[in-house]
Amino acid sequence: MSNSSLMPVSESTSSSRPRVGGATVRKAKLPDAVNIFELVNSLSGDGTLLRRSYAEICENVRDFTVAESESGVFLGCGALHLYGPHLAEVRSIVVKPEAKGQGAGGKLLRALLDEAEDQGVTSVCLFTRIPDFFFHFGFRVVDRTVLPDKIYKDCQTCPRLYACDEVAMVRGPVPKVAVLGPSKFPAPELVKLQAGSLTSTPAK
Repeated sequence: MSNSSLMPVSESTSSSRPRVGGATVRKAKLPDAVNIFELVNSLSGDGTLLRRSYAEICENVRDFTVAESESGVFLGCGALHLYGPHLAEVRSIVVKPEAKGQGAGGKLLRALLDEAEDQGVTSVCLFTRIPDFFFHFGFRVVDRTVLPDKIYKDCQTCPRLYACDEVAMVRGPVPKVAVLGPSKFPAPELVKLQAGSLTSTPAK
């Protein structure tokens, strides 16, 4: 389905690649947009990640966290997309091959999960081809139909909609609310949001 979500930590194919000190993570800034753009789109050719324009990266740069070496070399990135208090999605998390062994992938994921917690989000989802990696972080496999917000945002327009090889995973309770898309998702357990500025129609 949509491949704009989560990407495995890339593996180094050569033991002769340079090794630097342990990775550190921080929130992305606009100057990081070029590196994020180049890394994410380097994996768009085979459908691993959806291609994103430079303008889109700049517009959403505040969603991103970046990993870098002790000397400030860019190693990888990941993003947290907020749907609402009920759900956030880890997206576009990818690490350069030469970052193997520095813990960049795990540090990025932990930082994004901490950010979701700081925002008061109850559930975090992702789509991945390597579910075993994420079991260690409290994620579990779910049917993708329980994530209508994600389906409506990305999957319906994905060229791999009917040939998706990614696994949907959730950390926390399965959301009972959807805020995007039409109201006719096959999920009768969805409920209306509490009175407030946002409204949601239960699936029919």
